[in-house]
Formats: sequence, C-alpha cells, structure tokens
Amino acid sequence: MKVFHNIAQDFRRNKVIYFLCIPIVLWYVIFCYMPMGGIVIAFQNFTPARGISGSPWVGAEHFIRFFTGPYAWRLIRNTFMLSLLDLLFNFPAPIIFALLLNEVYCKTFKKTIQTISYMPYFISLVVLCGIVVDFTKSGGVISSAVAAITGSTPQNLLGNVRYFRTIYTVSSIWQGLGYGSIIYIAALSGVDTEMYEAATIDGAGRWKQTLHITLPSISSTIIIMLIMKMGSMLNVGSEKVLLLYSPAIYETADVISSYVYRNGFETYNYSFSTAVGLFNSVVNTALLLTANTVCKKHTETSLF
Repeated sequence: MKVFHNIAQDFRRNKVIYFLCIPIVLWYVIFCYMPMGGIVIAFQNFTPARGISGSPWVGAEHFIRFFTGPYAWRLIRNTFMLSLLDLLFNFPAPIIFALLLNEVYCKTFKKTIQTISYMPYFISLVVLCGIVVDFTKSGGVISSAVAAITGSTPQNLLGNVRYFRTIYTVSSIWQGLGYGSIIYIAALSGVDTEMYEAATIDGAGRWKQTLHITLPSISSTIIIMLIMKMGSMLNVGSEKVLLLYSPAIYETADVISSYVYRNGFETYNYSFSTAVGLFNSVVNTALLLTANTVCKKHTETSLF
C-alpha cells in the first residue's frame, strides 16, 4: 500500500510531467509494443486471407529453413562485418570530433565547423545515396580519384564487391559525424574548468588533460552510448543498403534486413521474413544484455 501511496503522491506533485508523457507512452504502445503480437506469424504459414488466427502452425520450420538455406552464413557474415566496421570507425568518430572541437578556442570558427558537420545528417537518405552513387560510378569524382591514385581505369566502385563495405562505412561516418557529436559536446560542456586549471599548474599538457580529465568526465556518456550501440549491432539500415547495392554485389552487400525486405515485400513470404527478423532481434537483445552486464560489472555505469 505504501508503494501505491508514493506513486499517487508523486503523481500529484508532477501532474504536468505525467500529462506530457502520455503522447510518448501511447506512441510506444501503439507502434512498438502492440505490433509485437505479430511475432507469432514466424511460427505459422501466414496468409492475409486466413489471418493470424486461421493460419496453420508450423513451429520452427521457417527458422530451420533459414539456417539450412544457402544464404544464412552470407547474410550473418555481411551483417556482422558492416556492424563491426560501424562500431570500430563510426562510433569513435563523433567522440574524436567532439574532443577536437573542444580544443578550438575561436567560437566563430568552432560554430562554423559544427554547422557544416551537421548538414549531411539532414540530407534525405535517398539524396545522400544518390550522391554516393553518382560519385562512385564510372567517371565519377571518387572513381576518377581512385583510378588516378591506383593507376587504373575508372570503374563503378559500387559494382565491385571489394568496395561496398568501405563506401558504406565512410558515407555513414560523413553523414553522422557532426550530429553524433552533439551529445558528447554537451557532456564536455559540463566538465569543471577548474580541473583543467589545476592540471595546467601541475604541468599537464593538453594530451594528458584529455586522458586524465576529459575522457574520464564523459566516460559515463560514452559507455551508455556504447551499450545502446551494441543493442542495435545487427540493425544495419535496410534503406541505405537497398539504395546502394545491386544483385552483382550481394556477396558482400546483402544483409539480414535487406533479405527480410525482399522476402516480405517482393515475394510476400511474410512468415519466413518474420522468422529471420525475429532471429535478428533476439541476437540484438542478447548483445544488449551482455554489454550492459559487462559494463555494470567493470564500471559504475549501465542502462539498468
């Protein structure tokens, strides 16, 4: 009873906040939690005519079909490779960029760089991918530059299986560098300047100040972002992949999310695509829980 009393008391004190939360809670309930009931079709031979209640139950048949199929290893490998490259390069890039901006003392120059770095994020993904396609096609700016450096003839880089991962990763860094640094810049603004002054008096240079003051001060933010990143490791954006890849480079470009899209919307194999998507979500959840447990054990920061 004491718990309910405390909840009621907190509600009376923060009525406005609870009221403002209603649209957000409704959005998550309607668009995130209610659709989860559709997971059951992964275990059925679902047809829209029969619906969920009338479709026959097949158990784990679709999961077995996926793992014994010819594309399972390729899809898992490509998804993990793109996710790993994203984690190794795209995750630290905004942190490094924020640390570099933190060393800039000219406010005009700093704000100009920040504004320019934010711009690619607000470009439509379709437009951005169109730019990438134009620049990397035979005779494009990037293709010509690569040909000049390597001494070869210009070629369509997106048509070559060796270059897709590099193009995907570099374009992701370019698009998200500035916007991703916002949270780290905000965290850096909260670092006590007296700590830097004391370190300067003790003879510490900028590099040592970064290692012993700046990074420890924003470590909790970095850890939280890392845990969240691990929770979406396999969520390689199907939209960007679909806009950049072609059947000629499926060997390195085809990922789980694009495979789910093709099976769900092109061949209308709803049950099979749901089963593959469910596998993807289960792995993401396991990675999230593992990362959170490790961070909680070795640091004082965790999501829960």
